[in-house]
Amino acid sequence: MRHARLLALTTALGGALLLSACGSLFGSEATPPVAAAPAPSAMHAQLLEDVRILSADAMQGRDTGAPGGEMARNYIIGRLEGLGVIAPPMGRLQPWEMQGRTRAGPRTYNGVNVIGVIPGTRVTDRYIVVTAHYDHVGVNAEGQVFNGADDNASGVATMLALAADLKRQAPEHSVLIVALDGEEHGLLGAKHFVEAPPMPLESIAMNLNFDMTARAETDGKLWVTGTYQHPTFRPILEGIPANGAVALAFGKDTPQDTGADNWVEASDHGAFYRAQVPFLYLGVNYHPDYHRPSDDFEKITPSVFISATELSIASFRALDQGLSR
Repeated sequence: MRHARLLALTTALGGALLLSACGSLFGSEATPPVAAAPAPSAMHAQLLEDVRILSADAMQGRDTGAPGGEMARNYIIGRLEGLGVIAPPMGRLQPWEMQGRTRAGPRTYNGVNVIGVIPGTRVTDRYIVVTAHYDHVGVNAEGQVFNGADDNASGVATMLALAADLKRQAPEHSVLIVALDGEEHGLLGAKHFVEAPPMPLESIAMNLNFDMTARAETDGKLWVTGTYQHPTFRPILEGIPANGAVALAFGKDTPQDTGADNWVEASDHGAFYRAQVPFLYLGVNYHPDYHRPSDDFEKITPSVFISATELSIASFRALDQGLSR
């Protein structure tokens, strides 16, 4: 979610249909930076399957504290364990209780963050925290399910694709893979994470947050927000070429970017920003299905999403290699 727009929520629909994770993995081969979009292949099947499953009607919009949110969480846990991403010493799950916002007023939420660790090879005691929120706004009073395929099943799928890539080729820095809960109600899971981190905040080199990574066809850009606040990151990323029809773009973070065009605190990276932890946010621009029941898997163009995810992975690799100790 961006800019704290919340839709009226109801009690989640009863019953749950657990979905099984697929076993195929997202491949690590880089797509050549040519004008044509990358061809569909088995390497990308898991990326698309993750979005399809997380945004299915059976997930009931993945609201925090609702059965659908628990189903999504269990799916993510299964994917991390299937990839061999270990849990930190504190455990796989980080439960929390916090007061969040709704249109009807404040409400107390019980959420759970999911955490995995991938040890680094060069800077083992410094961490890049990769985040994506798995919650969405659930079901409205009319019974419409807000599936949130782009917001943010896509970011979770991109994060899982990155985790798979890092398991094949280990990162230089240690990495925390964190699926956050409660973003839609005020960045709750991210706020709890920075208040009770698995390691001291000073051990975190940066936060890289994925939120809405699928629908770049709006302007052909995967936006990078945060280089105004942290200018040393920009030259690390500027040399990454376009992938298919998607290119990195920098902005949405200056004093001249106002209102809905300023994304510095628009998603979970805002909690890291407030805690003075360096951050970057990768996400696409607004589209007509944002925060509507029509944000469905069928609206995603696979080649565009694949390109954006491969750009996201390339961005992580560049940052991992370029960050100083």
